[in-house]
Amino acid sequence: MSKKTKFEYFGNAAYRITNTKGKVILIDPFLNESDVSPVRVKDLDQVDLILVTHAAWDHLGDTVEIALKFKCPICCGGEVRHHLIKHGVDQNTIRGMCWGLQVVEAGIRVRSVTSMHWSFLEYPDGTFISGPPMGFIFYPDPGVRVWHSGDTAIFSDLKMFGELYQPNIALVSCSMPQSGQLQKHGIPEEFCGEMSPHEAALACLWMGVEYALGNHYSYAKDNKDVEKFVTLLNNLHSDEGPVVTPVILEAGDVWYYPPED
Repeated sequence: MSKKTKFEYFGNAAYRITNTKGKVILIDPFLNESDVSPVRVKDLDQVDLILVTHAAWDHLGDTVEIALKFKCPICCGGEVRHHLIKHGVDQNTIRGMCWGLQVVEAGIRVRSVTSMHWSFLEYPDGTFISGPPMGFIFYPDPGVRVWHSGDTAIFSDLKMFGELYQPNIALVSCSMPQSGQLQKHGIPEEFCGEMSPHEAALACLWMGVEYALGNHYSYAKDNKDVEKFVTLLNNLHSDEGPVVTPVILEAGDVWYYPPED
């Protein structure tokens, strides 16, 4: 087994994280419909745990299909739990969570934290479900504390979460997809994502992380939001270098923690 925690980026907010024991965690697995993900559900050969931040199509993604395929545990909010059960997922595999709850699933400790966003699903008959969206702090390996922001806007309690839980890696939204995904779902062009590059950089400082992996984009290259995010973090220097080191991945890229010297 590897002595490092492996992070694979699949575009938008989707990651596959493999810990040093070989356990595989999927986060917000938007794969089959994605214009940029190099992986589809059919390509997955192991999933031990799924984390879903909220019910938006580009975050809930292919959770139903993956859960039915692997019979693995899922950590999510109550509205996502309801949707999964409605679509045939075994309720005994679903851990419905609320802000502040901490659980252990598949040997991985997972904590839900507040996300200032929304989460709802509307069904063809006009009924809908809604619930609080999630951010997660989870612990794939000893000494590895990861915050996935979900689609939160910036809010001052992030300072408190940083002080309490001391994550050292952020998977943080800093842009918007550029590949046309939003327009396919009837969403017009947005000026910026739920966090602007400046807000995302400030959130990472408040959380006190060592490394910030930007996300919520289709492509990093020539992305002005990503460029701003990197510039802001790189120019906030401590005596030895940036206070928070930005890590920018294209869909399909891999990063390891601890990184190579």
